[in-house]
Amino acid sequence: GWSVIIERRIQKKYDFVDFAQDLEFNVKLGEIAEEEGHNPDIYITWGMVNLSIWTHMIDGLTESFFILAAKADTVFSAQTRAVTSD
Repeated sequence: GWSVIIERRIQKKYDFVDFAQDLEFNVKLGEIAEEEGHNPDIYITWGMVNLSIWTHMIDGLTESFFILAAKADTVFSAQTRAVTSD
């Protein structure tokens, strides 16, 4: 589900059932981004979070982008499983 944008950025949209889940996911993303030393663009609206990972430091993709992306996917999977099982 990740898109590569002009070989400089990766981006993905995550869908949720309400705004509270959007916010919970955003908080977790922020914590992970801090740990990884990233400052991704995170757009939040009702039922959707759009995550965009890129850097000013180099003109291209880095391995750390994909590490952060994988961690975001893991958080999303865990959060949506928890909501489904409630």
